[in-house]
Amino acid sequence: MDIFSHGLWAAAGAHGINLKTKTRVSVWKTGLWGIFPDLFSFTAAFVWMWSTGTRFDARNAEPFGGNGQFITQLTETLYNISHSLIIFALVFGLVWLIFKRPIWEMLGWLVHVVIDVPTHSYQFFPTPVLWPISSWKFNGFSWGQPWFMALDIIALALVYGLIWRRYRINKHHGDH
Repeated sequence: MDIFSHGLWAAAGAHGINLKTKTRVSVWKTGLWGIFPDLFSFTAAFVWMWSTGTRFDARNAEPFGGNGQFITQLTETLYNISHSLIIFALVFGLVWLIFKRPIWEMLGWLVHVVIDVPTHSYQFFPTPVLWPISSWKFNGFSWGQPWFMALDIIALALVYGLIWRRYRINKHHGDH
């Protein structure tokens, strides 16, 4: 799934938690955690591409050759780390121990990984959910297919339309 949708779905999830529980979860921070796995994975590659003038074509994606081979390997390693449920659980647990409470906003990271499992195929960054214990990956479908992107945009529009509607109703009745 695209990075913007990840952030929006994670933020919508935080909004839902805030409606259903007494726990207050920052919608913005959850949205940021929703984009974290891709920022962590791909920032170095995009900086390298920008600094070298390298162009990227997702339809014909090949590993970078020459000096870019290091960037390809780094990106794959960072992707494995940030898209693993095992790593997420370890980091979430460690942060919980450090702060002596769960940081619920980090669930945006979990939402990202769970969404990526069915929306990535073997052709483009399949999600290594059990890394480093297992290299197993699910062969889903490509999130870049027009039908899925349209469905995603429609679903996000509906969800955020409902959020906006509820906000307007609550504002009208004085319930902030």
